[in-house]
Amino acid sequence: MAVVTDDRLSETFSALANPTRRSILARLAQGEATVNELAAPFEMTLPAISRHIKVLERAGLVTQGQRAQYRPCVIDPAPLREVLTWAEQYRPIWESRFDRLDDYLRELEGTPRDHDRDLINDTKEPT
Repeated sequence: MAVVTDDRLSETFSALANPTRRSILARLAQGEATVNELAAPFEMTLPAISRHIKVLERAGLVTQGQRAQYRPCVIDPAPLREVLTWAEQYRPIWESRFDRLDDYLRELEGTPRDHDRDLINDTKEPT
């Protein structure tokens, strides 16, 4: 991974580390919104919400347009795709751990796995 990408990834993770900013992104995933609309669910001042939006803008997660007298915010999914690409390299680890957890839970329950059940059924003599 290039240094520039690492820096951008770090900035994206830093922006996503705050729950208010994650909530703002969740709202923007539904469509564009003004700063006032984004501020509505929070008990914060407009300048505080604007600072959160600026952090999201610096990370490339949000852009603000210009329409007449208001500036709607829009989500930019590109940095989130970069996070997904980065996280995908760890998928084999997660999957193997989930498989082991599934095996362990089935062992505790005494329930055979699907492929084990098929093997048991294949070895039974027809009646």
